[in-house]
Amino acid sequence: MKALEIVKEDRLARLGILKTEHSDVETPVFMPVGTQGTVKATTHKDLKEMGIKIILANAYHLYLRPGDSLIREMGGIHRFSGWDGSVLTDSGGYQIFSLGVLREIKEEGVLFQSHIDGSKHFLSPERIVEVQENIGADISMCLDECVPYPSSYEYTKASVELTSRWAKRCKNAKQDEGKLLFGIVQGGFYKDLRLKSAGDLVDMDFDGYAVGGLSVGEPKSIMWEMVDTVLELLPREKPRYLMGLGFPEDIVEGVKKGIDMFDCVIPTRHARNGNLFTWNGRINIKNTKYTKDEAPVDEECACYTCRTFSRAYLRHLFVSHELTSYYLNTLHNIFFYADLLKKVREAIYRGVFEAFYNEFKTRWKGGEVQDEYSICNG
Repeated sequence: MKALEIVKEDRLARLGILKTEHSDVETPVFMPVGTQGTVKATTHKDLKEMGIKIILANAYHLYLRPGDSLIREMGGIHRFSGWDGSVLTDSGGYQIFSLGVLREIKEEGVLFQSHIDGSKHFLSPERIVEVQENIGADISMCLDECVPYPSSYEYTKASVELTSRWAKRCKNAKQDEGKLLFGIVQGGFYKDLRLKSAGDLVDMDFDGYAVGGLSVGEPKSIMWEMVDTVLELLPREKPRYLMGLGFPEDIVEGVKKGIDMFDCVIPTRHARNGNLFTWNGRINIKNTKYTKDEAPVDEECACYTCRTFSRAYLRHLFVSHELTSYYLNTLHNIFFYADLLKKVREAIYRGVFEAFYNEFKTRWKGGEVQDEYSICNG
């Protein structure tokens, strides 16, 4: 099954259509994170109105609660949650790494403690594929080991070899031919190990390839060096997914390098913390300078929040701890990301992505608070 149709290329940037059972998704695309089968502080209706066609859910969390068997009994995640677009599920390897739960890595799989109640669980590569098929994900991810930064060469090498063996077992375990399965390139911060991991997975001929194990505390220069290294080997005709990277400047940079898919909790988590995105950078709505500011969050934004409310009112809601604040802030941030990717796709289609990239970099000023860089997933 051919997952990606490339419609137009502008240097390395690609405009494409990612084909899944539930929707055709235009790429490059940013996938809002809906860990529990819902994007926090918003509704499926809002997402559809913004043109969102794919969200990311998490197999680890859904396996623990409410359970993949229950979701299957309820007709799969689409019927259970009411979302009729595409769903990609992360296998849970990153969550087992990042949530601080007790874990033991074995050849057979991962033994870990639930972060919810401390109960012990074991997930093999075969079981994690079964979990994702029970959930009904359009795109599933192989089980992988995400190594911390920094890690020794010897440990990372052994981890890459294990991840490759797990990937082969995942591919052999796949039952539903109508679904897509992506391999995850690991290798820490060693070029030769990244190349080995990518080569192993390409030989297995997955439907698409993700670059994982980045944005775990390393300098961005090293992160991009690893991305460039991996992209040399990944097939042009297959979708490329950069996992857990989500600041706008990083998305635009990734598109320039040939990445098709992105995800991160940044727009939703930042919204709940009062950090809102504009075309000139991020603003912190709780700052006192917005107390009497009658302007919208962004004059160029057409979202419901910007069309209806002032910065002053949004600040009032936030400092008053009104739940509506989470909703309105999240609507704006997700709309901003959807609009950013729409403009990226338009620029590639018109053959002017380089000009768009340069203009964005000139305007973008970062934010009023320090970047929350290390942890994007969750």
